[in-house]
Amino acid sequence: MSTATAERTWEGPSAPERLNILRNTKSIAIVGASDKPSRASYFVATYLLSSSPYKVYFVTPVAKQILGQPVYASLADLPEAPDLVDVFRRHDDLPGVLVEAVAAGARTNWLQLGTWHEDVARRAEEAGLNVVMDRCVKIEHARFHGGLHLAGFDTGVISSKRQLTA
Repeated sequence: MSTATAERTWEGPSAPERLNILRNTKSIAIVGASDKPSRASYFVATYLLSSSPYKVYFVTPVAKQILGQPVYASLADLPEAPDLVDVFRRHDDLPGVLVEAVAAGARTNWLQLGTWHEDVARRAEEAGLNVVMDRCVKIEHARFHGGLHLAGFDTGVISSKRQLTA
């Protein structure tokens, strides 16, 4: 069984602990940010810029600007240590991103929905970082701050069938 599909043994922070992480966060670096509106990182960035108090940094070597904001090639290039590193990268890239996050002075390593890496979680905790895996910063922030309707989750429709529009 590969590391990506191995049995999950690591236990992440509880909901109150995740809320505390978000409350104590002032800046978020989105690693693997994309300037393509169809990408999850772009949707998360749009939400964070419009609906959160965080200073948002974009980190990717393949863009110069995202949503009117400057883009940094690496975490080392940021003007300050990010409190939270929100990672949108492939499984095999996660150990390298962790090394950069630790070197940059980050306090939290947050792996997005669908992303799980037990070794990275263990190493991050050993380095003193908070760790969250397989959760979306946007969804968690909206959930704790009454904004799930802004995130597209409170449609007022209780049905498993697609609604027809006129």
